[in-house]
Parts: sequence; structure tokens; C-alpha cells
Amino acid sequence: QVQLVESGGGLVQAGGSLRLSCSVSGLPFNGYGAGWFRQAHGKEREFVAVIRWTGVDTNYADSVKGRFTISRDGAKNTIYLQMNNLKFEDTAVYYCAAFRDFRRYLPSSQSEYDYWGQGTQVTVSS
Repeated sequence: QVQLVESGGGLVQAGGSLRLSCSVSGLPFNGYGAGWFRQAHGKEREFVAVIRWTGVDTNYADSVKGRFTISRDGAKNTIYLQMNNLKFEDTAVYYCAAFRDFRRYLPSSQSEYDYWGQGTQVTVSS
């Protein structure tokens, strides 16, 4: 049974930092890339960041580029999202997702992801 479990969300002041973690089980870590999406209240879920299974290639939404960093630890089967200089508009439920990494490009569409976590709330106070 595949499970992705997010943690690390919470309440933080604008300008602060948080690190989200996504623990992956039931899935061969090699061959699967991972990404983070977020959904603010009343809005559609949007792409945030993605990393290839090798950990070499990454891509980010323009809104978080330079502030967020995605990484992975193969030994711990865990994906991370380091979020710095948080803004009020970063407030959302953050979801971790995994995809079979066979494409030449890094996917940013939800439909290209095979497994999803339940999400963790991030609230940034202004």
C-alpha cells in the first residue's frame, strides 16, 4: 500500500520559514519523482515544485522561485520543501505527490501524478 504522509505545516509570520516533509512508503523510491502542490481556500490546486527521482533536476512555479527549495533523501524515503521568506499568499494546504519518472520533462500537471498525500496546512500571518 502506497502512502505519502506530509508533516511540518503550521502557523508562521510573514518573512519566516518552514520545512515540509513527505514520508513515502510502499513505493520504490528509485524511478519515482515527486512534487509539491498547494490549494488555497476557494482556489484550484496549483503546482509548486518538482524533483526528478535522481534528485538532480528540479523545477518551480514562478511564484516560489528563489524562496522554496525541493529536495529528497533516498535513505529516508522522504521529500522536503524548504520554504523561506514566506508571504501571506503562500497560505494553503500543501500536498506531496509522486509520479513514475519516465518523461523527458518534469511534470507540473496534477493528472501526471500517480500518488497523493492528504496535505498539511500552512498559514502565514501578515
